[in-house]
Amino acid sequence: MEQPISVTRSNFNDWMVPVFAPANFIPVRGEGSRIWDQENKEYIDFAGGIAVNALGHAHPVAVNALTEQATKLWHVGNGYTNEPVLRLAKQLTENTFADKVFFCNSGAEANEAALKLARKVGLDSGVAGKSGIVAFNNAFHGRTLFTVSAGGQPKYSQDFAPLPNGINHVAFNDLEAAKAVINEQTCAVIVEPIQGEGGVIPADIEFLKGLRALCDEFGALLIFDEVQTGVGRTGALYAYMNSGVIPDVLTTAKALGGGFPVGAMLTTDKFAPHFSVGTHGTTYGGNPLASAVAGAVFEFINTPEVLEGVKHRHQYFLDALNKLNTEYPIFEEIRGQGLLIGCVLKAEYAGKAKDITTWAGEEGLLALIAGPNVVRFTPSLIIPEQDIDEGIARLKRALSKLAK
Repeated sequence: MEQPISVTRSNFNDWMVPVFAPANFIPVRGEGSRIWDQENKEYIDFAGGIAVNALGHAHPVAVNALTEQATKLWHVGNGYTNEPVLRLAKQLTENTFADKVFFCNSGAEANEAALKLARKVGLDSGVAGKSGIVAFNNAFHGRTLFTVSAGGQPKYSQDFAPLPNGINHVAFNDLEAAKAVINEQTCAVIVEPIQGEGGVIPADIEFLKGLRALCDEFGALLIFDEVQTGVGRTGALYAYMNSGVIPDVLTTAKALGGGFPVGAMLTTDKFAPHFSVGTHGTTYGGNPLASAVAGAVFEFINTPEVLEGVKHRHQYFLDALNKLNTEYPIFEEIRGQGLLIGCVLKAEYAGKAKDITTWAGEEGLLALIAGPNVVRFTPSLIIPEQDIDEGIARLKRALSKLAK
């Protein structure tokens, strides 16, 4: 067998479309909440592949599910069903409000399906022009043309006009603003229980309750985008469970596959039949490999031990960050739920979040941003305390550079 082609970070610039600006090192191996690059330098992983690696790297639960399925059946297309996807559907419907599931490959695809379903329900309602979608400023719902238009961040959509129309954006957590635009022509309201990319901003429970009431009043679907908040990230299986508000549609991806690409749209028997045979589809969705991994990861996370552990780790992180903030008072506020944590920079450090994550990388810590002023952490849900301690120590060294 030939040796694999040797590659370096500079090859990214040679061969890849430049939509990303990755770090200057290339991770090659991971175990738990630590990874190693080509030079064998070790990093603590507080990024978790952007809230994806819910069990860290190379967890035996995921590895065993994948390798076992890999010797059986890889792919059959949507002309056939398969055993792993049916088992996963049962797990999701048994443990949530939903009755039916549509599987796809990503959060964007799950949101695309949710928005298309809402438009179809609106069309089938017989109410003329019932196609309006209400979304929120600074939201993020994916990168397809429809989902990037629903996201409330023009920087991601304005270059691709003309955009799908009929989408109204109002201020997040402002129920009066929502009331002003939701009406008989509204087919859906799409909202994140915690805005992730928009800065780790939790929705007020009264705001979510108000949206539920407005959707009921005007016959609109309430869609919860739980791509980032789902599968244990907040200490509940899904964040809607923390709010007492039940959506009509829920989208899930990221942590669902623990690193294997998979997404799903969950809904009820009331709305699922509007997606009849041929109205929507996907080639890879419900793939046996993805479904087998997701089933194993979901089962492992959906236990009191893991979910309680997320809440415990939240407090552990909070205590460590608050202590760090007394020494280097750089953060104005630390917010979020579970292991979706946003550290908001003080005004005098505005725009420095990316610098902090770059310096953190130099110190051996992977971290994220959520906009220019928020440092975001979305580590493994089972990250050991000693890895949290070590990661915070490395963050401290990075912050000392900012303080200088």
